[in-house]
Amino acid sequence: MTASNRVRILDQRGPEDRDRRFLPGAGKTWLLPFYDAFTRVAGVRALHERAVELAGIEPGQTVVDVGCGTGNLSIAVLAAQPSVRVTGLDPDADALRRAARKAQRRSVALTLVQGYADRIPADDASLDHVVSSLALHHIDDDGRTAFARDALRALRPQGKVTIVDFGGPASHLEDPEHPTHHHGHNPVHILRHLTRLMRSRVAHNPVLARNHSNGIVTLLADAGFGDAREIAHADHRFGRVTYVQATRPMS
Repeated sequence: MTASNRVRILDQRGPEDRDRRFLPGAGKTWLLPFYDAFTRVAGVRALHERAVELAGIEPGQTVVDVGCGTGNLSIAVLAAQPSVRVTGLDPDADALRRAARKAQRRSVALTLVQGYADRIPADDASLDHVVSSLALHHIDDDGRTAFARDALRALRPQGKVTIVDFGGPASHLEDPEHPTHHHGHNPVHILRHLTRLMRSRVAHNPVLARNHSNGIVTLLADAGFGDAREIAHADHRFGRVTYVQATRPMS
């Protein structure tokens, strides 16, 4: 089977979703071509690798990556456990096409679904893991609640959800020495703009503020998960990053 045959993109959206708005991973649609270079410079790969380690994914298991964007976390899962079945979910068709090209270059099997976090593409009690990295803060309150409930629905008993996102304030979020405008599409200026954009989002995003004070833990516990807790954290240049995990109870 060729690499192209092992990667597919499906459209899960219904008619009611066609005009549904979402926040792109880079914050602005025109920034997407620079997103992967930015994440490499920003050290996001280490966050993904740590998330995979903490998730405890085992060979042959089934995983859905919610808010997969250009596929970096999905590919990190497959690098650690090549035999797992991974589905990436994201509303951004352009990001999914980039994820597909990456998967094809690496000759890994990956299903990508265009859709939203409140409708995870899986049957009831069919998944071993739901994972998500730096995506939850893109989702509004109603969407967060719906995501948590749908993750509970889709996971098998004792299945786990592992979320990586900003959680907690940091003192170095502002960048007052540089203006917030960008200078054309020069790559250096683009990366600086993305850095300022991310710092500003962490500092001022009202949805992200819900992550503070164990907000993600509370979100999962309220949805019905057992033992929701922070299992690790990292002090990233954009702010405190929290790793939260919870388990679907047996009944």
